[in-house]
Amino acid sequence: MPAQMPPVVIEGLERQFTLHKAWEAPDREAFLREVGPTIRGIALGGHTKVDAAFLDRFPKLEIVSSFGVGYDYIDAVEAGRRGIIVTNTPDVLTDEVADLTVGLLIATIRQLPQVDRYLREGRWLEKPYPLTATLRGRKVGILGLGRIGKAVAKRLEAFGLPISYHGRSRQEDVAYDYYPTLVGLAEAVDVLISVAPGSAETDRMVNAEVLRALGPNGVFVNVGRGSVVDEPALIEALRSKTILTAGLDVFADEPRVPKELIEMEHVVLLPHVGSASVETRRAMGQLVVDNLVSWFAGKGPLTPVAETPYRR
Repeated sequence: MPAQMPPVVIEGLERQFTLHKAWEAPDREAFLREVGPTIRGIALGGHTKVDAAFLDRFPKLEIVSSFGVGYDYIDAVEAGRRGIIVTNTPDVLTDEVADLTVGLLIATIRQLPQVDRYLREGRWLEKPYPLTATLRGRKVGILGLGRIGKAVAKRLEAFGLPISYHGRSRQEDVAYDYYPTLVGLAEAVDVLISVAPGSAETDRMVNAEVLRALGPNGVFVNVGRGSVVDEPALIEALRSKTILTAGLDVFADEPRVPKELIEMEHVVLLPHVGSASVETRRAMGQLVVDNLVSWFAGKGPLTPVAETPYRR
């Protein structure tokens, strides 16, 4: 285990395996040189870059069990080329992230954090808070209609909002309007929600052109990956009122958030807490453990990623 993980992972793995805790080693490099050649499985979160150089340290490695649904910090293609299984933790966090997404959207449009501060600062005694924008009458576009995207769409349908989406291709079993280009989707809606994973294909795809298409009444919400957005373009769009506002739970260089965003009073910023409830993080951690236990019991991985070489 390269870095510390939740107790459910540490305790679960210690019951089943010999767990090497790299973060406790006084000399990490010496530790990895010593134990690296013996390691068959790795459990990790999103703060350890797994590339070819990392994998070279573990010649007997069979499986990498990742905490979280996103795994853009892992070169899964390279792992697959070496015959190494990569797993993630989908499904167990879907509803939690979808709930947070809807909450972030409402908080952003109705300025709930700003209103809360207004009251706490005693300013309501002076005059009422200014009127805000509304969710009513809006059209929602979703970038990345996977498990989480569909859960978000289902919730927003209950608000009476029309849903459209953009992805690699049309999904035949989905009734929502499909747009083959992201610019086309942005032009058709006034709320754009990104649930897209980070990858070379999605890198900075929400760019200045997309934000211009979203327009001055547009609201952008990102709960997928910060790399999907051209952050300087987003900052300029917010500064110049090219779009109305944004609600962001993810950033390009976490945990570092651009000073320009922090200083903008009209945006809502969260520290990547989409799945961060006690219950959901416990379930995610248990799935990290269960993937390793299943693999070494000869039953295969439970949730292999698309690039992994395992086929049932």
